[in-house]
Amino acid sequence: MAESGAGTAARPGEGQSQNGGDPGRPRPRGFGRPSLLRRLADEVQKRLTADLDDRDPDFIREHLPLAWLASSLWFRGEVRGMGRIPEDQPVLLVGNHSGGTITPDTTVFTLAFNAYFGVERPFYQLAHNLVLTSPAGPFLKRFGTVAASHENARRALDCGAAVLVYPGGDWEVNRPSWEANRIDFAGRKGFIKLALEAGVPIVPVVSIGGQETAIFLTHGERLAKLLRLDRIFRLKTLPVNLSLPWIVNIGDFLGHLPLPAKITVQVMDPIDLPERYGENPDRDEVYRDVTALMQDQLSELAAERRLPVLG
Repeated sequence: MAESGAGTAARPGEGQSQNGGDPGRPRPRGFGRPSLLRRLADEVQKRLTADLDDRDPDFIREHLPLAWLASSLWFRGEVRGMGRIPEDQPVLLVGNHSGGTITPDTTVFTLAFNAYFGVERPFYQLAHNLVLTSPAGPFLKRFGTVAASHENARRALDCGAAVLVYPGGDWEVNRPSWEANRIDFAGRKGFIKLALEAGVPIVPVVSIGGQETAIFLTHGERLAKLLRLDRIFRLKTLPVNLSLPWIVNIGDFLGHLPLPAKITVQVMDPIDLPERYGENPDRDEVYRDVTALMQDQLSELAAERRLPVLG
């Protein structure tokens, strides 16, 4: 989450200012006024909610047929193995992530999940803050999208829901196109801690095609750090891609018109961590095994494709 940046007033008699400077020195003009980026970050923070009740089964039921038709026509979505997802318990769905801000793999899988299990089964997808504050944010919230955080995921799992997480986050979703067939969680193991704490199985969900909806050039991590986007917006990247209608798209903040690439999603077998690795599993070992399994599956899906976009 973005830091608030708001200081607290010093108590009488305290000799040190909030920012560590000399409280006796006159402050330069404009001191204490939040920067434009800070004010924007605070506004973003205000618009985020962690209310699971924002998910609206009636809204999903009303919009599901048309949304699935549009997704099927544009992305020719194919989701395999839905029957492997346990029906009678909360579950942590762990996916690889592709497609920049416009993440067609999430769209296709979310629609397929609701169509297969019914809209009454609680299902939540964790997303970056900027996705929720985009113009599509209110629509996505009603489909069950919540801000990506350990607390939100745990709350949903404790309520018996299925939760979809993307450990690779903004790093993996903006990987260069020539790394499209690579699982890259950037060493993030929080999903393992979450599954162990909540006592739920992990179900890997592997997708392909999202990274063909534009030409992704670079993560832009150095530029993001230079502009302090990592501290203000939790953005580790400032990606650059070639996409419509912008041609050269820096940041992908407004999204883009995705190319109609075929999206294929494969659900894998559930993994009960204590059963497979013992009561106190080595998280590094679990991480290596899960990502290796997902990489093997992604490589198999890649071998099926004949041409980019066409599938």
